[in-house]
Amino acid sequence: MVLLVHVFGSLFGLLAVVFGAFGAHALKNMLSDDQLKSFETGIKYQMYHAIVLLVIGFNFNLEASLEKYMAYCFILGTFLFSFSIYGLVLSAAKEKKLRFLGPITPLGGLLLVGGWGLLLYSFVKNLF
Repeated sequence: MVLLVHVFGSLFGLLAVVFGAFGAHALKNMLSDDQLKSFETGIKYQMYHAIVLLVIGFNFNLEASLEKYMAYCFILGTFLFSFSIYGLVLSAAKEKKLRFLGPITPLGGLLLVGGWGLLLYSFVKNLF
């Protein structure tokens, strides 16, 4: 499980840099300012959670159910949140908006909140 978390953390980090460069150079003239900001939001959240995945991979053994669920929430939440934003922005720029992606973004956000909640719980339970 730790290796899986490290792989996803590294992959998400790598793709965030690639997508950031792509957005800054190739998409700059293709997207509106609002679309570019949305694209950048997806990149920021992807990078933040890439780092979180690497940190929890190095600091947890990820054998307990709580830790596994936390990692799954971060992995799936990052994928759903960031990649649905990319799909929405790019499809809207081509005037073929993929509307079915709209509800997926908040679902990804809920999973990210769940991951952070589980991380908080893992710390709080050790206080008492």
